[in-house]
Amino acid sequence: MVRLLGGRLACERAEVIEWAPGTPRHTMWHDADAIDWPHSFVRARATPFDRPRLLGVLNVTPDSFSDGGAHADPKDAVAHGLSLAREGADIVDVGGESTRPGAVTVSDDEELHRVVQVVEALAQRGITVSIDTRKATVMEAALAAGAQIINDVSGLTHDPRSIEVAARSSAFVVLMHMAGEPATMNDAPRYEQCALEVFDWLVTRVAACEAAGINRERILVDPGLCFAKHESHNLDVLRHLTLYHGLGCPVLLGASRKGWTARLDLEWPARERLPASLAAAQWALDRGVQVLRVHDVAAHRQLLVAWRALNGLEGA
Repeated sequence: MVRLLGGRLACERAEVIEWAPGTPRHTMWHDADAIDWPHSFVRARATPFDRPRLLGVLNVTPDSFSDGGAHADPKDAVAHGLSLAREGADIVDVGGESTRPGAVTVSDDEELHRVVQVVEALAQRGITVSIDTRKATVMEAALAAGAQIINDVSGLTHDPRSIEVAARSSAFVVLMHMAGEPATMNDAPRYEQCALEVFDWLVTRVAACEAAGINRERILVDPGLCFAKHESHNLDVLRHLTLYHGLGCPVLLGASRKGWTARLDLEWPARERLPASLAAAQWALDRGVQVLRVHDVAAHRQLLVAWRALNGLEGA
């Protein structure tokens, strides 16, 4: 069984194989050694993810699930991005297309119109910006405007050119697991062992990126809560977060305000899910997750400061 021990993730090959009946043996044998590594909070080598980071959500969209329309005006979006940074976001994640369940794809031109000036304004103010997009054209424009991270919910599979764009850049790349398209992904997702199947999918995407010339040190992985996953799938992923360290990449988790909480209690609308979001954030931190994608930055910052103090980690 994968387990977190004194800042180290440990796993025996035999335990992995026993825990994962039916899982492709080559995958689990190939990656079992990688699971035994000091997670990046305690590694000596300095990296941008050598301590937990907060990625603040900035949706420049009319239809995102929790804040659609709130920052559709570019000036409002820039002001909110600056506010997220003041509250403690290490990165501001700018997105111009909703990928919530049931969302409809927008055109490249419309997405570019929504995000490029916002990315540029924030980058000019010294803020680290990630671009949340599935489109190569938008990636290119955002990188030219100053974005330093590509956050693709399709794991660079939606647009055939996206992996080439990422490889030519020096940007970090977030590979998120999603099956199908946002419009239909949550209609009837099926898994036998969700956490392991997500792991296997991410293995193939990391390998594809490396083959395309993207160094593993530039890759982050995200198991994609609520993307083609129902309650039991999301909980399975959350309960086995340490598994994803076996990929040898920093792990990003987006649990903030998401529908996995609503399926636990249907009385919690998106904007009222902060307590559950904070519970998931602490759960993730305790399991070595390096980046938390959050809406309520100030609250998560307070949690992170307290968590670091309780764990005897210096600084915030």
